[in-house]
Amino acid sequence: MAVRDEQASGQAGERASGQADEQAGRAGQRRRTELAAFLRGRRARVTPADVGLPPGLRRRTPGLRREEVAQLSGVGVTWYTWLEQGRRINASAQVLDAVARTLRLDRPEREHLYHLAEVPYAPDRPVDVERAGPEIQGIIDALDPRPAVVYNTRYDILATNRAYRLLFERPGYGEFGMRNVLWTLFTVPDPVCPLVDKEAELPLMVAQLRGAYGRHVGEPAWESFIARLTAASPYFTRLWESGNVAPPGPRVKTFRHEDVGEVRMTSVSLSINGMPGCRIVAYTPNDEESMRAIGKLCAGDTDTA
Repeated sequence: MAVRDEQASGQAGERASGQADEQAGRAGQRRRTELAAFLRGRRARVTPADVGLPPGLRRRTPGLRREEVAQLSGVGVTWYTWLEQGRRINASAQVLDAVARTLRLDRPEREHLYHLAEVPYAPDRPVDVERAGPEIQGIIDALDPRPAVVYNTRYDILATNRAYRLLFERPGYGEFGMRNVLWTLFTVPDPVCPLVDKEAELPLMVAQLRGAYGRHVGEPAWESFIARLTAASPYFTRLWESGNVAPPGPRVKTFRHEDVGEVRMTSVSLSINGMPGCRIVAYTPNDEESMRAIGKLCAGDTDTA
């Protein structure tokens, strides 16, 4: 009798487990169906112009094509197609985050995407920081008389020390627009541009910008910045369209100053904990002549330079 009871109990447990699996399977299928509809709807509302693409030929449906979403997100076309078709595929948080940026999802939409894809939701990745705190300002001030600056990945200037301002900032720079190094270098007239060898340095800086842009595709601040700089500078446009990418690294650069002439500086980038994507860039004179020039500039002794 006890044996039959155990058998019956086991069969009931198997039926319950099977029913639970079946219900979970149906729920998963419903989520994938909802995910497919959600992605198609969000793709349809993003225009090529929103993400910096040309309109191209006549489109049968509004919005981006699947292959464009895949390319901008850095994923395979087949993989994205299967995701949008609601197939059972594995998706990482990093990949979903890239798709979310391309489709310009806000926070609730991004969280919804994660849930539908059955991936634990992660908070938004930090966007470009807009300013540096007093602790970071104190660090770069302590580097004086070495020029130092804090950039985000878009080359926005977040903080500077006195030596940097003396070397690089000129009267009237404000009239050329935003407080951004690339904007200044591409828009100020050549006679007042502090960078001597623009043809060697600017392609590398744009390649570094392009490498950072891949993590911010579709973000309004980035798209607006690229669009404005493209409209302002044909040279930037040519460099941007080359598609070259490069990471930041130490460089020897030559700058000019109206009071002390040319100075050769080694630039070194230092990442900052708690400020993702931001870096301190410190400049060290590369020879005795440049060291004396920076010393005179910081001391205000430029009459005999």
